[in-house]
Amino acid sequence: MEELTKMPNIGSVLEKKLKDVDINTPEELINLGSKEAFTRIKVIDNTACCSMLCALEGAVQGVRWHNLNDITKEDLKKFFKTFK
Repeated sequence: MEELTKMPNIGSVLEKKLKDVDINTPEELINLGSKEAFTRIKVIDNTACCSMLCALEGAVQGVRWHNLNDITKEDLKKFFKTFK
């Protein structure tokens, strides 16, 4: 089984949060997508921030989150604002 920490942007802290919401492999994260994964984490951790959402999307796309394109970043920001 692949480790989540082998994905870009996923360190041990974020890996633990993902496992806490029953996302245990890169395949599960990719299949669910960043928004669903973030929504699950936000339910148990109200400190989850927009950077975490971007990190998850970067992991899904296989890139550092800083390298996400501007359209994707804007979309993620809009999505994040729906939680406030």
